[in-house]
Amino acid sequence: MSDVRIEKDSLGEVNVPASALYGAQTQRAVDNFHISGIPLPTGFICSLGIVKASAARANADLGLLEPAMAECITTAALAIAAAHHHDQFPVDVFQTGSGTSTNMNANEVIASLAAKELGQAVHPNDHVNCSQSSNDVIPTTIHVSAELALRHSLMPALVHLADVISIRENTLGDSIKTGRTHLMDAMPLSLAQELSGWRTQLTQAGQRIDTIRPQLRQLAQGGTAVGTGINADSQFAARFCFHLSEHTGQAFEPAENYFAALASQDVAVALSGQLKGLAVALLKIANDLRWMNSGPLSGLGEISLKPLQPGSSIMPGKVNPVIPEAVAMASAQVIGNDSAITIAGQSGNFQLNVMLPLIAHNLLQSVTLMANSCKALADNCIADFEVNNENLEANLARNPILVTALNREIGYSKAAEIAKRAYREGRPIMDVAVEMTDLSPEKLAELLDPRKLV
Repeated sequence: MSDVRIEKDSLGEVNVPASALYGAQTQRAVDNFHISGIPLPTGFICSLGIVKASAARANADLGLLEPAMAECITTAALAIAAAHHHDQFPVDVFQTGSGTSTNMNANEVIASLAAKELGQAVHPNDHVNCSQSSNDVIPTTIHVSAELALRHSLMPALVHLADVISIRENTLGDSIKTGRTHLMDAMPLSLAQELSGWRTQLTQAGQRIDTIRPQLRQLAQGGTAVGTGINADSQFAARFCFHLSEHTGQAFEPAENYFAALASQDVAVALSGQLKGLAVALLKIANDLRWMNSGPLSGLGEISLKPLQPGSSIMPGKVNPVIPEAVAMASAQVIGNDSAITIAGQSGNFQLNVMLPLIAHNLLQSVTLMANSCKALADNCIADFEVNNENLEANLARNPILVTALNREIGYSKAAEIAKRAYREGRPIMDVAVEMTDLSPEKLAELLDPRKLV
């Protein structure tokens, strides 16, 4: 038994690994929750460290913790925030719905580290958790971790992708291609115009995400158990937000209403919905790239994506559009995450939502997937795909839908006859129009010039 030690909590004694920084309550959670084997994300644990450090500083300001103890708790919490000791956070995502096990995991680890530095006992509840409850700590950390992930990861990646698309737009104005609606030939457009649609989708997705962020920066901390603020000083929330904002460089503030902040996860649900919107946009872009790259001989073959790896274990020379496929799968996962978050958001029973760890996990996973997908598309697809101009021009020359440009000269019905004959005989629309109209070849060439139709 030398590899374990005995810890006690309100339920009695528990065997804890001798080397563990955590205590009895964490060990009970490890023993109880064998559900997924997935711990909460690193970004969430780092943010929890920042929350605990800010709380310790606020308690020191208010005279609720001795300065030396507060400083040791802060130092230990910031070590967690710096991604140290994360092997000491083993609790499964699928745990108690308030996230109490993870909150106590942090309290126990920080108390252990602080006690070593201080040279005296530090209590996980009385000291590290002073002025707090799991019921406001975990909702607060969901908001903080999501905001920091958006600021440092997703939004820069989204801007980067839009910028790379914009750079390619500037070089592709002369590449004219057949448009497609219903996957059928349609009027032409330039590749630059097609890419401008992608860029605008992404820019607008970013704008929609930004509309949620002011509410994301409003925090539940200070509501404690049910929203009344029991056991917290009336100035605690303001001091907490001051220190949190100072540490992160982001302006956080107390929630407008603590009862809503504890009982609901509406802001997280709204953010997840906007992440789903971005996922839909990336899925559209990824599939466009797959179609445009298809072939190279029997597909559209409009562009050639950079070959990144062999595409088949049996077919030599085959190369697949692996990045668009990976992005499509990541987008599908984000859409699924949103469904789970939506269900979780409904689980605010009376004064507390009881699916908080699920929301934390899925929300941060969605942010990470979208950020990495944006970077992958930008750097490994869009920045360096090659345009197969010969294929574009050949398809344009055979496209009977160009006859649309003759509607004003010969009428819709006559134009339809020309298009059907061109389809039937597999001939260029120009040749058939010369035979079936009184327009001169010069006039037809002017009207049917694809570069004048975009």
